[in-house]
Amino acid sequence: MRHPLQARRPSGRWALLSLLAATWWLAAPPAAAQDTAAPKAAAPQADDAPPATHTAALQADAPPAVAPQADSPPAAGSAPPTDGAAGAGAPSGGAAGAGGAGGAASDAGQRSAARRDRPGATSSRAAPSKKRRGDINPCMTPDPGWGVYDPWSRAPSIGQMIMPHRGGVTKRGGFDVIIHFHGHEALRKEFVKTAEGAVLVGIDLGIGSGAYSSAFSAPYVFENLLDSIERAVAKKTGKKKAYIRKLGLSSWSAGYGAIEQILRQPAGKRVDALVLLDSLHAGYADEQQHKLKVAQIEPFIAFARRAAAGEAFMFMSHSSILPPGYASTAETANFIVQQLRGKPRGSSRADVLGLDMIQRFDRGDFHVRGYTGDDKPDHCAHIGLMADVVRIHLNPRWKSPRGRR
Repeated sequence: MRHPLQARRPSGRWALLSLLAATWWLAAPPAAAQDTAAPKAAAPQADDAPPATHTAALQADAPPAVAPQADSPPAAGSAPPTDGAAGAGAPSGGAAGAGGAGGAASDAGQRSAARRDRPGATSSRAAPSKKRRGDINPCMTPDPGWGVYDPWSRAPSIGQMIMPHRGGVTKRGGFDVIIHFHGHEALRKEFVKTAEGAVLVGIDLGIGSGAYSSAFSAPYVFENLLDSIERAVAKKTGKKKAYIRKLGLSSWSAGYGAIEQILRQPAGKRVDALVLLDSLHAGYADEQQHKLKVAQIEPFIAFARRAAAGEAFMFMSHSSILPPGYASTAETANFIVQQLRGKPRGSSRADVLGLDMIQRFDRGDFHVRGYTGDDKPDHCAHIGLMADVVRIHLNPRWKSPRGRR
């Protein structure tokens, strides 16, 4: 029987409408900007959850069709990407994506930085979108096909998954999996470019982060999801004792709401890799002073410490979008770096889908990339970093069993 939380598979028309709704965010102020309390959860809940309004706003950036829903702030607020992705280089797989830090410091980028430093500054939602390098709309990228993977399957208790047509498991039945929240189809188009055999699970639950936080507030939901993934792989491969070997979580925009809950739960200790693509927000304890509600991002700070010590892997990217009433992804990324007593260093590099990197931070296996850009396409472009994150970081770290057609 299908889990009650499992949503019906969205049709192409529904996905497109969702994407358009997400784009609306840049035209209307997010309701999430109001510091609403996060939904009750079985797991410890951080102080007041960030506004759920940013959700609809940033969603406008979301890529179409099953693309990530607009950036939504609820429960964690959704702010425009500020930091670049470390190691998520251009889609072509250039090394620049993973190590470099680029993003030519264009006049537009400098203006964004200046706005970001100005207390009370707001994002320029009315400004026309800039011309993208390569003339590709980051919110509607070309489909590269499926590579060694079969199409989406509704086997998981929530969401959908893709597995290699053949292979992808060890002789004993071990396999690796990445569970992505918000924008599963857009993420899939980047994932298949470089993934060698890991399973991808994609989950879309709504516009704001609150929808993700609520859905995963009870520990049994995530535990049941992992069990259903193992059963699906066992059935497809014939390995009756198939088991998850390496586990990674990733999110774009509002999807971080689910990850916050999972990291607070016992099963969260199984997570080896964390990828946040312009996807971590927080509420303000004092908006005038830009003082964050630290309790909301404590699980991410703790994971960053583990990654910096080489015990796990964590990648964060952020844009220069300024959401109303709650902390941007740039603010949360920089705050986490400060908690590690670190300081981002300037960088100038042209990256994937028109992103321009302006700063980066690397310590152990913790990587942060910051970018200019304060519009919808800039937010969507961060999904393009996933191809290089997988190629440069996860493939060599996990050495996943290879899949094949």
